Amino acid sequence: MLPVVIVGGLHADARRATVARLLADVPGAVVLHHDLTTAASGTVVRTVRDATGLRSAGEAPLVNDCACCALREDLVPELRRLAGDGATRLAVVELWDSVEPRPMAEVVVAGGLTLAGVVTAVDPALLLPCLGNGDDLAERGLAAAPDDRRTVADTFARQLEYAPVLAVVDSPEADDEDLELLRQLHPTARRVPVPSGASADPATLGAPESASSPARAPNAPARLTSADGRIPAALSPLAAAVLAGFDVEAAAAAQHPACALLPAEADAHGVSTLVWHRRRPFHPERLHRALEDLTCAAARSRGRFWLADRPDTLLHWDAAGGALCVEPAGPWLASLSDAAWDGVPPVRRAAAALDWHPEHGDRGQHLVFTSPGLDREGLTRLLESCLLTDAEYAAGRDAWKRLPPAFDPLLEV
Repeated sequence: MLPVVIVGGLHADARRATVARLLADVPGAVVLHHDLTTAASGTVVRTVRDATGLRSAGEAPLVNDCACCALREDLVPELRRLAGDGATRLAVVELWDSVEPRPMAEVVVAGGLTLAGVVTAVDPALLLPCLGNGDDLAERGLAAAPDDRRTVADTFARQLEYAPVLAVVDSPEADDEDLELLRQLHPTARRVPVPSGASADPATLGAPESASSPARAPNAPARLTSADGRIPAALSPLAAAVLAGFDVEAAAAAQHPACALLPAEADAHGVSTLVWHRRRPFHPERLHRALEDLTCAAARSRGRFWLADRPDTLLHWDAAGGALCVEPAGPWLASLSDAAWDGVPPVRRAAAALDWHPEHGDRGQHLVFTSPGLDREGLTRLLESCLLTDAEYAAGRDAWKRLPPAFDPLLEV
């Protein structure tokens, strides 16, 4: 089965350098790319190229006036065509700038293809500017559909945090603070260095996999062979990392606020991560008044939270670029009947069990703030001031439910 690797990211030069390295490293590899900049004319341009240059080009019509929909419709048939040509050993899907890897990964797997890996290419010098950019994608010419309301910051954050591998280009403008910010934002990712020049010398790209490289996942594709099909080909650290196997269900679970693998406490090179965990609910009005200050307190914040007037609803906190998205993420498990637990995914039940409170169950506040120059003490005081007071807490849940529903407009109730 032809292995497929997805390479994404808003940092276009870093993405192209990563793709160039993979093409040079794996003989028989090709890159499939859909250019959404032509959507205004009613089509998406598809190209297939290898290490020597362009192999083919074509167009895919828009679907429901949506360029990203056209990409989804065209992707699997093209990958199947490449799988059937007998010559392609690796298909690299280079996503267009603002296309996020998660939906594309799920399309590939749903199409019956082998997704070997997902990687986001990053220029660390551009990390903070992207996370601080609250512009709509449409303002930058990066919208993937007419109704695309995403911002540069939240799109980049999702691209960064979904991928288990980060291809980090060598950027002379990046400093220790940039690299530390990257580490704290996604501490579980494998970070692989990549030459910044897209025309990197192939002779430098075939270094054998290092002894410290992690073992391939159980669903990883077989080790690629050389062009004659007999001699195993040595893989560079990047190729070995992105071909390690990918589990879309586990990746989706890792993004759900109830069981997300959030960053831990950290403080180095001027960058801090504050993990704030409490068992008392927020007062809806006080939290609502503090939203702007909390949102602007860090380059990136995320997690789950609990409002006193909504005791059964797990709420998702997702902030970047000075903008906050708050949305319901299903019920707290403590609010479910015993019978309903049978329909809860095992990973969700396991996450709740690890953090179960005898009175409140899995309800609680778990918010993580990461930024250079983070005011940890001031942020902590502000968060604490938004919790119910002792007297409000003692009044009980019936009284909590009667508190003013300040979040109804945000939650479109």
